[in-house]
Amino acid sequence: MKLRISAVQYHLHTISSFEEFAAQCEHYIKTAEEFGSEFVLFPEFFTTQLLSIGDGTGKALTINDLPGFTEQYRELFASFSKKTGMHIIGGTHVVERGGKLYNTAHLFYPDGRIEEQAKLHITPTEVHEWNMEKGDSFRIFDTEKGKIAILTCYDIEFPEIVRMAKAKGADVIFCPSCTDDRHGFHRVRYTSHARAIENQVYVVLTGTVGALPTVDFMRLNFGQAAVITPNDIPFPPKGLMVEGEINDDMIVTADLDLELLYEVRERGSVTTWRDRRTDLYVDWAKTESEG
Repeated sequence: MKLRISAVQYHLHTISSFEEFAAQCEHYIKTAEEFGSEFVLFPEFFTTQLLSIGDGTGKALTINDLPGFTEQYRELFASFSKKTGMHIIGGTHVVERGGKLYNTAHLFYPDGRIEEQAKLHITPTEVHEWNMEKGDSFRIFDTEKGKIAILTCYDIEFPEIVRMAKAKGADVIFCPSCTDDRHGFHRVRYTSHARAIENQVYVVLTGTVGALPTVDFMRLNFGQAAVITPNDIPFPPKGLMVEGEINDDMIVTADLDLELLYEVRERGSVTTWRDRRTDLYVDWAKTESEG
């Protein structure tokens, strides 16, 4: 089975209205549709662009104002998915529940369903500057093209959670990200390669580019989309199917062949998933089947 995916290097810049945000999103959606994509990935925190609209007095909004856009955001992306027939991972958007803020990825299905996955591991900036809460549950999403997982940015740096995703049957990990410098970008990028090798899965990664001069902690962005594969003979030698140009406003597209994953898991040069030493450490496959 094959699926075509697109990943958006979303360009952050100051806007003056929600309609301007919607038009920019539609541009990327229409581009992915023209490429015949079935899945589209937007980056983490891309909706912080809405904070640059300001409060009408020249001041930018704060992170606590972002949940106020939730209904408009959900309606907009649900309409994109229904209209195009694509599955859209709408990056992440900050939602409020019980007086607490959660950095939450959204999956929009063509039939109108909307599913969520809150970020599980949150950075010191998210904790101390934005008072974010950790997500408290992890799930796998069933689609017409198989099972996928959504792990946001810092999440991909923790090997245990990707082991769990593979044990639950995920073949593709979508990783919306947002990093402001080279150090953060490369942490996410290098660990994405490690997770693809360890679990023999695809990792689809993207990040924000551009700048929001009036929005605290979003003033600079360093990003690049990539589709990352296991490092074995059916795949490119560097485990890199496609990547964007660093910090450019663009979209990248690639075809993922799930049969190649199944092939390397059985007959690859290395069989990292099968060769786990579950006599020495946790067997997540067994744990998940028993759970």
